[in-house]
Amino acid sequence: MRASSHDDQMQRLLLGEGSVRAQMVSLTHSWQAIVNRHDLPGVLLTELGRLSAAGTLLAASLKFDGSLILQIHGDGPVKLIVVESSANGDFRATAKLAEGAVLPDSSSLSKIVNTQGKGRFVVTLDPGPTAKNRQTYQGIVSLEADSVAVMLESYMQRSEQIPTRIWLSANHERACGLMLQKLPDDGGIRSASDHDAWERLVLLADTVTEQELLSLSPDALLHRLFWQEKMQTVETRACRFACGCTRDKVASMLRMLGRREIEEILTERTEVEVYCDFCNERYGFDAVDAIQLFTDASPPPESGLRH
Repeated sequence: MRASSHDDQMQRLLLGEGSVRAQMVSLTHSWQAIVNRHDLPGVLLTELGRLSAAGTLLAASLKFDGSLILQIHGDGPVKLIVVESSANGDFRATAKLAEGAVLPDSSSLSKIVNTQGKGRFVVTLDPGPTAKNRQTYQGIVSLEADSVAVMLESYMQRSEQIPTRIWLSANHERACGLMLQKLPDDGGIRSASDHDAWERLVLLADTVTEQELLSLSPDALLHRLFWQEKMQTVETRACRFACGCTRDKVASMLRMLGRREIEEILTERTEVEVYCDFCNERYGFDAVDAIQLFTDASPPPESGLRH
């Protein structure tokens, strides 16, 4: 698939005389950065891509500098699918399989994450370290549906009282999504002049196929769906893969494990190895680094980093 100038972007528009908000995201290079870091079965890669596109769409509406985290904790062959997205367009994603799990390409989402009915889908809003109010918010998404899009539509309607429709598609090259949200009526000229905008626009968007989402540029797709509608572009935002792991953070985690546990690991091997689940970066701490962990308040020197 040839990259275009519209790759790795999220566009926000107003439709229906401003009564409906539309958002379109196209992730290519940023999504491939994730694909290349993980060896995942095709069906799981597809679901991770859909969740990545959904997280980017929803995070664009955040009114703070923190992050939106979508986590599916599975009770079957897939143990975890997680996407963390920031309002600025940065995101990262990962997934974990149960040991020895095999996923046929025909597996449905419910079969891989909610096999025994004990799977959980959690939405977390993390205000970030610079926020005055550091309290996080968590919401539970029903896993009754067999589609990330349908699950999140229901969640937005129930928790935010915002009528929302989402269309998602992903493969190993690209992850894309389209979201429509009905804005509150202002009680004035707008609501009177285009009272059926929501129903009309949803009908038009419902004609989109997953192949169109993956093969067309955002501009081409929006024109194909809404060519008779007045479209006002509000914002275009770049998206990129970004992982926040650092050696300092890994060192802090090892300190929390305690000196005894670190020393026990080093009796069996020459160093403590830690791999970031998101970017697959490797951090190594040998015996000298371990001593520094507990004798120096500052993080271990970069010279101890081995890849």
